[in-house]
Amino acid sequence: MTKLAKLKKLRIKTNFRKQKQAAIPPPPPKQIPRGLKIIEKYPLYEPFAHVAIGQNPKTGEYKYILDELQLDPLERNIYNRVLAILLAEIESPKEEVLDPRKFFAEEAKKVVDKYRISLGWLPDVSWYKILYHAERDLVGYGRIDPLMRDPNIEDISCDGVNKPVYIWHRKYESIETNLEFETDEELDNMVVKLVHMAGKHVSSAFPIVDASLPGKHRLAVCYRRELTPFGTAFSIRKFREDPYSIIDLINLGTFSEEMAAYFWLCLENRASIMVLGGTAAGKTTALNALACLIKPGSKIITIEDTAELNLPHENWISLIARQSYGLGGSGVGEVTLFDLVKTSMRHRPDVLIVGEVRGQEAYVLFQSLATGHGGMCTMHAEDLNTAVKRLTQKPMDIAPAYIPLMKIVLSIQRVHLTKGREKKAGRRVLNINEVADYEDYKCVFKWDPVKDEYSPEFNTSTMLPTISERVGVSKKELLAEIERRKDVLHWMRERNIRSYKDVAAIIAEYYARPERIYEKVLAGEEVKAIAVS
Repeated sequence: MTKLAKLKKLRIKTNFRKQKQAAIPPPPPKQIPRGLKIIEKYPLYEPFAHVAIGQNPKTGEYKYILDELQLDPLERNIYNRVLAILLAEIESPKEEVLDPRKFFAEEAKKVVDKYRISLGWLPDVSWYKILYHAERDLVGYGRIDPLMRDPNIEDISCDGVNKPVYIWHRKYESIETNLEFETDEELDNMVVKLVHMAGKHVSSAFPIVDASLPGKHRLAVCYRRELTPFGTAFSIRKFREDPYSIIDLINLGTFSEEMAAYFWLCLENRASIMVLGGTAAGKTTALNALACLIKPGSKIITIEDTAELNLPHENWISLIARQSYGLGGSGVGEVTLFDLVKTSMRHRPDVLIVGEVRGQEAYVLFQSLATGHGGMCTMHAEDLNTAVKRLTQKPMDIAPAYIPLMKIVLSIQRVHLTKGREKKAGRRVLNINEVADYEDYKCVFKWDPVKDEYSPEFNTSTMLPTISERVGVSKKELLAEIERRKDVLHWMRERNIRSYKDVAAIIAEYYARPERIYEKVLAGEEVKAIAVS
C-alpha cells in the first residue's frame, strides 16, 4: 500500500471516529398524543418531512407534530459509513457556491453511486433517505432542518434539554412541537454547528452569541449550563426569502393604501421616520417595506447588529456591527453601532437607516438629521411618549430641542382580531404622529380596532405644509398626489404585484414618468416596469 493510500485510509477512519458520536440515531419524534384532533396537515419536504397541527379539544391548545422519515438500524449503519466517506471524498469548492444544498446533493450522489455496491444492497428508497439525512446533518440545520423549511414559522426556540422545542406559527401563534433534545451533547453539538454556520465562535469562555445564519435568519444562543441551568438555549428568528413588500402589508391590513401613499410622498421629500413597537411587533418588517418607497438612485446606508434589512436599491451599503475579539471587557476589535453611524457620515448618504437605536448611536443619528440627511430607524417602545422619554435619558441623551428632527413616528403592535367567531393575530399600525415640537405631536392616522380601519386626519398635518413650501405646490395638490399614488398601489394589489422587487420597479417607473404611468393605471393597462436590481 502506497503512502498516499495509507494517509487516505487513516483520514477516513479519523473522520469516521469524529462522526460516530454525532451519527448515533436521535430518538424519533414522539407519537401523536391520544385525544388530539388533527386540524391541518401539509408537507415540508416531500416525501421526507410532513407536519400535522393537532388541537386538544378540552383545552383548545395546539401542537405542532413533525413527521420525518427515520432510518432503520440497517440504513443507520450504512448511513454512518456513508457519512465518513462523504467527509473524506467531497472537497470544498474552489469558487463560491450559490446553493450549498444543491452542490452537496450532486456531489453526494456521485460518491454514493461510486461506493454503493461495496456498502451493501439497499432499495432505492433507502438510499434516498440516507442522502436526505446526510444533507440535513452536514449542510442543513440538523434536527431542526424541517422546521427551517416551514414558511409558516417565524421563530424557533429551545429552552434546554428534555424540553419541547417551541415555534411561533403565523396562524396558530406560539405552539409546542414534538421535537426534543435528549442529551446535553446532542443539543450542544447542534448549537455549535449553527454558530459555525453563522461564521461565529461559541464556547464556555464566550457563551453568548448573536449572529446571522445563512439566509439572514437571526440566531441567539446561551451556551451550556453555566448560564442556563436547563442546558443550552437558542432562538432563531426566521427571515423570509421573499421579504414583505408594502403591498403585502396593505393586504395583511398592517397599512392602508392611503397611509402607504402618504409615506411614499414623505419619503420622497426626505422625511425622517421612526417605527416603534414591542418584541415581534413587526418593526423591522415595516421599516424594510417603507424603505422600498425611497426614490431610486438615493444613496442608502443601513446599519444593524445582524443583517435583516433587504432593499432592492442599487446604491445601498449595508454595515453590520462586530463583537470584540478580546477577552473580558477589553473591547479589542469591536465595531459598535455608534462607530458605524459615525463612519457612515463620511459616505455622504441620502438616507441613513439604523435597524434599532438603543444607545449612543441615537445621538449621532439625530446629529445627521440636523445636517439634512434623511433617516429611518426602529426602537423598542410602546408609544411615542415612552420613546421620547427613552431618547432624552441616558445612554441616548438626545436634547429635547432635537426631538422634532424625527418628523414621523408610527407605533406598530401585534393585536388579536375578531371576525365573526374566528379569532386571529395580526399586526396593525396603531397610530402615526408627526412631531411638530417637543411634546407637541399631531396624529395623522389612527386605527379603529372595532372596524379594523384607519382614519386619516390630514388637517392636523405639519409635514404637508412643510413639503408644500419646499416644492412650491399647494396642500390641495399634495393631497391629490397622495390620491394618485393610492390609486397606483390599489392597481398593484388588483394585479397581485406583490414581490418587493416588482413593487420597487413600479415605484421607480412612477418616479421616472408619473403622468404616463398614472394614465395607464386609470385605463387599467399593464405597466412594463423598469429593472431596479
